[in-house]
Amino acid sequence: MALRLVADFDLRKDVLPWLRAQRAASAGAGARGGCAGVFENNYESLRILNVERNGNIIYTYKENKGNVFFGLYDCQTRQNEHLYTFEKDFQVVSCSVNSERTLLAASLVQSTKEGRKNELQPGSKCLTLLVEIHPLNNVKVLKAVDSYIWVQFLYPHVDSHRLSENHLLLISEEKYIEQFHIQVIQEDGNRVVIKNSGHLPRQRVAEDFVWAQWDMSEQRLYYIDLKKSRSILKCIQFCADENFNLMFEAPLDISLSDSGFKLVNFGCDDLQDQEKLSKYLTLCIFTNHTGSLCVCYSPKFDSWEQITYSVFYFHKGHSKTFTAALGSADSRVTKGITFLNLDYYVAVYLPGHFFHLLNIQHPDLICHSLFLTGNNEVIDMLPHSPLQSLSGSLVLDWCSGKLYRASLNQSYLLEFLRNTQLDCEKMAVLHCMLSCGHDPQFLEAKIIQWVSENISACHSFDLIKEFIIASSYWRIYPETSNLDKLLPYSSVLTWSTEIPGITLVTEEIALPLMKVRSFQGYWEKLNLHLEHVKYTEPHLHYNNSVVRREWHSLISEEKTGKRRPKVYVRNILDNAIKVISNLEARNLEPRLTPLFQEEDNHQRLLVGLMVSELKDHLLRHLQGVEKKKIEKIVLDYVSKLLDLTCQILETSWRKQNLHPWVLHFDRQASAAEFAVFHIMTRILEATNSLFLPLPPGFHTLHTVLGIHCLPLHNLLHYIDNGVLLLTETAVTRLMEDLDNTEKNEKLKFSIIVRLPPLIGQKICRLWDHPMSSNIISRNHVKRLLQNYKKQPRSSMIDKSSFSIEFLPLNYFIETLTDIESSSQALYALEGHDNVDATFVEEAALKHTTMLLGL
Repeated sequence: MALRLVADFDLRKDVLPWLRAQRAASAGAGARGGCAGVFENNYESLRILNVERNGNIIYTYKENKGNVFFGLYDCQTRQNEHLYTFEKDFQVVSCSVNSERTLLAASLVQSTKEGRKNELQPGSKCLTLLVEIHPLNNVKVLKAVDSYIWVQFLYPHVDSHRLSENHLLLISEEKYIEQFHIQVIQEDGNRVVIKNSGHLPRQRVAEDFVWAQWDMSEQRLYYIDLKKSRSILKCIQFCADENFNLMFEAPLDISLSDSGFKLVNFGCDDLQDQEKLSKYLTLCIFTNHTGSLCVCYSPKFDSWEQITYSVFYFHKGHSKTFTAALGSADSRVTKGITFLNLDYYVAVYLPGHFFHLLNIQHPDLICHSLFLTGNNEVIDMLPHSPLQSLSGSLVLDWCSGKLYRASLNQSYLLEFLRNTQLDCEKMAVLHCMLSCGHDPQFLEAKIIQWVSENISACHSFDLIKEFIIASSYWRIYPETSNLDKLLPYSSVLTWSTEIPGITLVTEEIALPLMKVRSFQGYWEKLNLHLEHVKYTEPHLHYNNSVVRREWHSLISEEKTGKRRPKVYVRNILDNAIKVISNLEARNLEPRLTPLFQEEDNHQRLLVGLMVSELKDHLLRHLQGVEKKKIEKIVLDYVSKLLDLTCQILETSWRKQNLHPWVLHFDRQASAAEFAVFHIMTRILEATNSLFLPLPPGFHTLHTVLGIHCLPLHNLLHYIDNGVLLLTETAVTRLMEDLDNTEKNEKLKFSIIVRLPPLIGQKICRLWDHPMSSNIISRNHVKRLLQNYKKQPRSSMIDKSSFSIEFLPLNYFIETLTDIESSSQALYALEGHDNVDATFVEEAALKHTTMLLGL
């Protein structure tokens, strides 16, 4: 299934054997202390009560006599510990233990004689007790009221020493939250007791709220109060000391006026599952280390044919409301909707109906999120019991007593990628795998293999282009925050194709109003997101438009003979050297493809220009990041772009079992060479549209394969349209490998006349053929005559100096000889000492002879 749930804890496996072992070890010894009656157990009542910040799990069960047993499972040592036993028949509402396990807070309700639960006996009280348990000692009543109370100890970040003061939250059904400050002292050695237990300081944290959620990992309290029927979301951050701060307020466009009272992640109790309290409303808040803030909301069901849920992306400044079809009216919804936090994603899950994996880092396009309906087998493979999402991708199944660690199943996603037919699902799964891969190199190799085999499988987007951009992004993104706004995440900017089974509406929302002035950690990142939404231009993602202009300018200047300052060009080429060195250093296996075997200055210029421009872009917008770190990010990013191109080509090369001798022209092309040529053409198309650099040697290899695989008219069409670039290395090998048959002469001449002048002059000297002599002579004459000014001269020609009596040719050769003798400096500088007027005369005569058929 797409969601992989690995059990970190199981009541039946991790606790029940220990309880039975305790019973066996104490058999016959009788009841001792707080463990009285432990031998006649009703294990069916065993259930989880709370999961503390350090991962420790508090559980309880009720003995046959009605005594209530509290135990703790240490997730680090994987050991169980008995905390306390109440020797009365209580129903447990809530329980929490402090970080040092010296104090236990519990909220209890007396059970009725009939044994019914979740009801208060008339006149009875809900007792909130504070117990000294190191060792077992006093019990203090904190509250005795007619309303339910939930308790939660705060866990500060300070773990290096014992704290003299503990802080306990009391959450009342009467819609207020209090914080108790409990000082403890040590007596008689290690005995811990409450100081001044008769008077514990307390303060009101919140009141008049209708919903609250506890974030155990980050020690945050989210709650919603109603002001004039308007829902206001607030967040309180508890600090390492006794202080707490109201961090933000944000209006929520949802109706909670008739939803009753709801708590999230304040432990587990049957009260919160009652229909009269929840009314099928689901609301929870998820954050992650990147500074994201999402509010997930599903109202009560009003139709059996469809369900609506919303996600408020506060870090992006908008919300999305989704409407998912449930099929026929007979497919009734028997379970509530579940939201799960999966770091970069939020999973929305309705058992038996659909599974929606929402991309919270880049939620703008629906194609970057994966939606699976009830027609897919994955829906039935997920648990049907209610799941509760805790911090750090932890998922708690209260019914089975299991605590899972949730992650995306890479094997399933890879298989799904291979089998799905929808472009939107291919896009979504591709990003899921790249963002959540635990073994990125292995996973990337599998994806590359799939890409190389399915090069034309997507019609809505270019698969190679999307993979190169997405993979490069996810390899660099974790290195620093805010790169998601500066580096391109996807090659697709818009998506208009509908996703089967779901529709959505996007709306702008009011941003949270931050209530503090200084920020650290998560709050600093969230504030940067909000500032970006409010003040920054919408699109800061890097693109190569500046590089494109500069590169074309440099190439144009090279053709016209102009030159930039040597220092400028040297710096650009030095950047390219660093990238290629970085790339080669990371490449552990030798490449089979013949790349990086020539200078290819044009591609090196492009690589160096991209490094320079991207570095300037990040320096402008990445505040507070060291220059050296930015330089490393740029180097890694550009190296990754090149490496992905090499890997796609290398995978195809190995699959087709090609060898280096394909670079020679004296052999027939194979189907394998044509397959690689096709992939290289698609790579070129993708990189050209993004103006990305290619590894030096790519164009030479591409041209060689093109000459092998294409008929002459197709080959020339590819060259004339810029698909194939004639490099000096490729054409030189062509001239050397092929003899001068009529077919080869036609090919060579067609290639030579399409070469740039500088390369053409070099290549002609390699081809011992009248046609090349003719081209050399024409270029020589053109060069001599382009600045020629006619001088008065004698009309008489000395015929004795010429080998043939043909006055027009003799006069022309004499003129060339005079020009050569008067411009020896230029002539010597250009180095054409083997081309002179005599060479031109011989070439002209040979050419005339050929034309006359003599």
